[in-house]
Amino acid sequence: MLLWAPLYWRQYGAQNFLYFCDLGNLLIAVGLWFESRLILSWQAVGLLVFQSLYALDLVGAVLFGHHIIGGTEYMFDPKVPLFVRLLGLYHLVVPPLLLWSVHRLGYDDRAWKWQTLTCWVLVPINFFWRPEYNVNWARGLGHEQHVVPGWLYLAAYLVVVPLVVYWPTHLGLRSWSQKRISSR
Repeated sequence: MLLWAPLYWRQYGAQNFLYFCDLGNLLIAVGLWFESRLILSWQAVGLLVFQSLYALDLVGAVLFGHHIIGGTEYMFDPKVPLFVRLLGLYHLVVPPLLLWSVHRLGYDDRAWKWQTLTCWVLVPINFFWRPEYNVNWARGLGHEQHVVPGWLYLAAYLVVVPLVVYWPTHLGLRSWSQKRISSR
């Protein structure tokens, strides 16, 4: 963290830490330090799906030469220093780390509520602050969308992502954690 955070700040600026994954790194570090079941469960709900998709896109780009989903293009951009790109490989470590931590500490049922609140705070900030960067896809999937009014997209995002991503992840982690406990 002592190396990653300053280098990312210098390379990408303050707004980069409003990405769920980068904010997640800071929270995961705190969660690991304090062995906080809530913080690690909260980050698992918010990051497992998206970090896994990131890994899929990166592996697809390496193996097949094209991005299946998108979002990892910067990993192949020679304008970004190689060391900074290598630091971006943390995305591949996060899903197994979060699964291990939830396995070890258990799952906290409040996690999806905390992640939904995080979404409801961060995404509107991302929508209005420096919108040209489209942080967390606050203005469209991959790029700014122009199909519906921006406010409608934002409102839909704030409802759909918690229902379609966070809630099922919450249920899966809860079930997985309960099965693990009952098998002891």
